[in-house]
Amino acid sequence: MLLLTGATGLVGSALLARLTASGRSVRCLVRDPRRLGPERVRVQIALGDLSDPASFRNALRGVDTVLHLAAAIRDQPGASIEETNAVATWRLVRAARKAGVERFVFSSAQSASTHDRTRFLRAKGLAERAVVESGVPHTILAPSIVYAPGDRFLALLERMALLPVVPISGSGRALFQPIWAHDVADCVMAALERPDVGERFELSGPETLSYEALVEIVLRAAGRPRALVHVPLAVVSRSLRTLEALMRSKAFATWDEAELMEVTRIAARGTADAEALGVVPRRISAVLGAH
Repeated sequence: MLLLTGATGLVGSALLARLTASGRSVRCLVRDPRRLGPERVRVQIALGDLSDPASFRNALRGVDTVLHLAAAIRDQPGASIEETNAVATWRLVRAARKAGVERFVFSSAQSASTHDRTRFLRAKGLAERAVVESGVPHTILAPSIVYAPGDRFLALLERMALLPVVPISGSGRALFQPIWAHDVADCVMAALERPDVGERFELSGPETLSYEALVEIVLRAAGRPRALVHVPLAVVSRSLRTLEALMRSKAFATWDEAELMEVTRIAARGTADAEALGVVPRRISAVLGAH
């Protein structure tokens, strides 16, 4: 039995279809099974979430492999970025060890570090440490920016393209190697077949793009190329912090999300780790249909 967290997320939804098609026995830890769509009739349901460690015991019963994909890049109602990404991972891997889980596959992030400037990457760094030190055989996957047509980030950029010019925070010079969610899902499936544990794979797409270049590709794919105007980070920070204070979790963007786009996330080996898993990642322009 395999336990999947984050089954309704960007990678999780692509991965779940692959897991059920492969004939694996899958249990999903979810708050609302309806969000699983048609896959909900093909899996076992464990009601709960990462903020409820009491739900882990039932979720882990009879499980030999945990796929922990759930994450949050903004504070959630009742749970901070640190609680969702770091504390919850520590609790889950500890519970997995007690339950006798044989393998823990964790989705981290490129540039994750306990000393990073951003809350999300610091939390992911702490989570990685918890997994490595847990004593549970593990595999860590660390992607750059993960995207899919229609995801929240791309949809926001497309809405902003209705403006005469599109604002972009800071210099736009941070570098990324964006990788399609379906390519990440293929990497996870391949990692499950490998007998080796203790490995860390940095998953990157084939293009190294600045934040500015990434925005231009998305706008071109949407058929709305626009001029970009750079907004100083101090202005972005004040504006988004005020917006979040007023709108809470309903804010269209947060400072924590904007700050992430100031941190370079690339792999020195490029696509080598993905290719070692038998996956040749596609270019973002090809996936989005940009020309």
